[in-house]
Amino acid sequence: MSEFVLDETAKVSLDRRGLKILSVDLVVVDGPSRGARLRLEGNKAKVGSAEGCALRLADRSVSRLHVELEVKAGVVTVRDLGSTNGTFVGDVRVRDADVSPGAVVRCGSSAFRVESTDEPAFVAISERTRFGELVGGSLEMRQVYAVLERVAPSDTTLLVQGETGTGKDVVARSVHAGSPRAKGPFVPVDCGAIPENLFESELFGHVRGAFTGAVHNRVGAFEEASGGTLFLDEIGEMPLAMQAKLLRAIESRRVRSVGSSKETDVDVRIVCATNRRLAQMVNEGTFREDLYYRLAVVEVVLPPLRARKEDIPEIARHLYEKLMTARGQPDAAARGLPAELVDGLRARAFPGNIRELRNAIERAVTLGQTARAASPDGGAANDASARAGVLPEGVESIVPLHLPLKDARDAWTSEFENVYVRAMMRKTNGNLTRAAELAGVSRRFLQRTIARLGLRSAELDDDDT
Repeated sequence: MSEFVLDETAKVSLDRRGLKILSVDLVVVDGPSRGARLRLEGNKAKVGSAEGCALRLADRSVSRLHVELEVKAGVVTVRDLGSTNGTFVGDVRVRDADVSPGAVVRCGSSAFRVESTDEPAFVAISERTRFGELVGGSLEMRQVYAVLERVAPSDTTLLVQGETGTGKDVVARSVHAGSPRAKGPFVPVDCGAIPENLFESELFGHVRGAFTGAVHNRVGAFEEASGGTLFLDEIGEMPLAMQAKLLRAIESRRVRSVGSSKETDVDVRIVCATNRRLAQMVNEGTFREDLYYRLAVVEVVLPPLRARKEDIPEIARHLYEKLMTARGQPDAAARGLPAELVDGLRARAFPGNIRELRNAIERAVTLGQTARAASPDGGAANDASARAGVLPEGVESIVPLHLPLKDARDAWTSEFENVYVRAMMRKTNGNLTRAAELAGVSRRFLQRTIARLGLRSAELDDDDT
């Protein structure tokens, strides 16, 4: 038995079988499928009227993919998947809610009860703190690694879901690198960047003269990736008409170029990624149900960065080392990021996830802010956020939203000058010449700014007249 520290106050007990979670049965208590029972295997299950659901409800008022349940250490999370008639716990309609054993969840005209059992249940937790290019030893990521460790050596189709910027492409590359196909090609296809009329040609290729502009034979992504991995990024953007052809190609492992009468055998491993909710798209009729189940043989959901803030220092250092090495500065890479800058990065919410973190680090390096943070007079740790281009949490509350943009900008700039001058004068103990030097302005300009802002000499404590 070991302990995993989530933060300074919380610990989770792990044993050799992984993280202990609730053992749960779902018992249908109302509707046409009344009496049906399901023992949850693993920590996630979908409920709906589709054949592929873990618990299938033979109820026309239940959506194909109605609700998903995720079992955690002490609760069960219920997530509505964009159902037509909604998901209710008691009389309350819920989209994402934690419930305790004994709760009754209603879907359409049917309902099921969540019951705990005495048998222990566990979720696998990897011993790794990295997997390929993925970095982070948080509990959330170690659960992801445990799945990837098992799926990488196989040819099983993998569906990676998560918010924009969480690193779905990194998962695809890491799975490819950890597979027997590592020496084969890795071919990424961005489905969100292909014009609808060119999808078939991009995936399957075309022969000369197949359409206007087809002046040469072209090999498609499937043939190009044969022997390796085909990564279909943003799969949710694929047009509905193209989805049937993709399904056939995946099932048969044969493709036909546009304009050709011959089929070609292909040997590819498929990895797909999306930031959209494919289950909801199935309910809306914009994504084929059969294709969804063919792609979601194994599903991995990447947690957002805000859910694993303990990983930010390690990820930041890793990104910084890569950036400085790429710029031919190995010594700077070896020194690493200043601690004050790392603290400032960790304090940010990062709605753009790892992509935003990488951009913040590159911006700090480009503007020389990492060097200033590392210098003896680089400022206190509570200035780290500003040096990294990071605003403190809650700053939006002081934005003058009652003013038009132009007036708000002027008001904000005026207030910033006031705060900046006061802080600089405190930093230099009221030495006007030194303050002007650090601010990169003339002494006379700083004097005029102080006068314009109406700051009193007593407030500034100027000892250099």
